Amino acid sequence: MGWHGRLELDYRRDGDTTQAHDRHDGPLRVLQRLYPEGPGICHHVLVHPPGGMVGGDTLDIHLALGERSRALITSPGAARFYRSGGERALQRVEARLAEGARLEWLPLETIAYSGCEGENALRFELAPGAEMLGWDVLALGLPAAEQPFVRGRYRQHLEVAGRWLERGVIAAGDAVLLDSPLGLNGERVLGTLWFAAGEPLAAARREALLDAARGECADHALNRQAGATSPNDALVLLRAVAPRVEPLMDLFKTVRNRWRSEAWMLEAVAPRIWTT
Repeated sequence: MGWHGRLELDYRRDGDTTQAHDRHDGPLRVLQRLYPEGPGICHHVLVHPPGGMVGGDTLDIHLALGERSRALITSPGAARFYRSGGERALQRVEARLAEGARLEWLPLETIAYSGCEGENALRFELAPGAEMLGWDVLALGLPAAEQPFVRGRYRQHLEVAGRWLERGVIAAGDAVLLDSPLGLNGERVLGTLWFAAGEPLAAARREALLDAARGECADHALNRQAGATSPNDALVLLRAVAPRVEPLMDLFKTVRNRWRSEAWMLEAVAPRIWTT
């Protein structure tokens, strides 16, 4: 029997303050509420004391953001899917954003160790007027430590309900996907950064987000390995691959700051945990 951790986070606007209530069961919780930007935006840090997941483990995270609430959620370090004896390890995130709510989903990278059987399922439901900014970054194996991703599978589910759905499987034996120029081209870190809305974005606003991302990519070392697109009128994506986590996260943090300014007129405030 594996670990089963469950965390419920409920955000509600009370005047100028976003109040947050949490309930947890098992090895998954959040640190205390932080308000480095003032009372309107609640920052939370997800903590998983075991440090990683093995076959049979399940982590369930449920978020509910009430009208006009504002939340930023991150983590203190990488999530890890360790080698499995055959059972799947599952992380499942489900979030519902009410009208006018805003969410930043910014956990640090996930590492898929060789031999893992991992699945990461993210689903966000946005009401009209709700918006979110999020990312998902995956590192396959630990090549620098001579632990490449040579066995196992990693399954990914990314969804903004009614707007965007992607499912994929990365198998260690799939050389076409991992090494082909039409796949990862030998890179072992990949990521997606998105801005999503519960209703169509104005064309000028969507173009401003695309221009901001493309401008930052043009000046970055990953300029040939990253690209921004808008697959529909309520979604903007930035995708990138890289040989290591650091350059990709550097690009994503920079574009996140630009999107924050363009879309919400907010300063580039980074979670404190990123610098401790």
